[in-house]
Amino acid sequence: MDSFEINKILGAVLGTLTLTMGLMIGSEILFDAHAPEKPGYELPQPEEGASAAAPAAEAVEPIAVRLASADAEKGAAVAKQCGSCHSFEKGGPNKVGPNLYGVVGNHHAHLEGFSYSSAMKAKSGEPWSFEALDAFLADPKGAIPGTAMAFAGVKRPDQRANLIAYLNKNSDSPLPPPPAPAEGAAPAAEAGAPATPAGPTGGEPAPAAQQPQSDGQAPAPEQNTGGAITVPQPQTGTAGSAPTPPTGAPEGGTPEVPQGNAGSDSPVQRPATGDRQSQQ
Repeated sequence: MDSFEINKILGAVLGTLTLTMGLMIGSEILFDAHAPEKPGYELPQPEEGASAAAPAAEAVEPIAVRLASADAEKGAAVAKQCGSCHSFEKGGPNKVGPNLYGVVGNHHAHLEGFSYSSAMKAKSGEPWSFEALDAFLADPKGAIPGTAMAFAGVKRPDQRANLIAYLNKNSDSPLPPPPAPAEGAAPAAEAGAPATPAGPTGGEPAPAAQQPQSDGQAPAPEQNTGGAITVPQPQTGTAGSAPTPPTGAPEGGTPEVPQGNAGSDSPVQRPATGDRQSQQ
């Protein structure tokens, strides 16, 4: 091989490397990738209101409340999805699951000769109450772990109530529905709220009683336009009681102010000082 052929081979290799490097540099310029400040992916955070509202949405009324409006005929339609494994008529055969006639109020694993699971036999002393049936039909494996029942459960609370009403009807002696829990009392008034006393009309507060003037203090006189000094009648606690003499009255004497009738609203007038001296 002469030198010309060697130069062609080296030139081809060099050209290929040059083209490859050019493509790499060009791609880095076009697609510039920056490393994230925090490695990983940002996951969406649930809203605060949604997390607080989730438990309230899962609240289910007690079975006693739902049975009050349950319909056994609708429960028969729900029981059709269980018909492949259970029979519901009296004296019906056992299938994959036992016959369910008269199951409400009976104890767990009550049918003799049926091969119950060990978990169901362990509860043979407990009765199938309305509450126990409601919990088992909602989540069989959750209510009795280890049960052989592969059914996922009836998730709607109203459908479970209708199904339980239908099972209770298929019995020689149906059980009476449990009493519904009493509703809570009305909320009490807020603590610390001032009570408004009822007035004469029953809705407005009564006016405050007028306080009598303290004994021994005479009201301030007022000057009339006619020159006479008007002395109001001192108020007393009871009508007809003797007034307390003013401070500075002579011993054994009576005040110079004449008193009117008890209970009168008209002021009592006496002559002015100058008039009394002229009369003397």
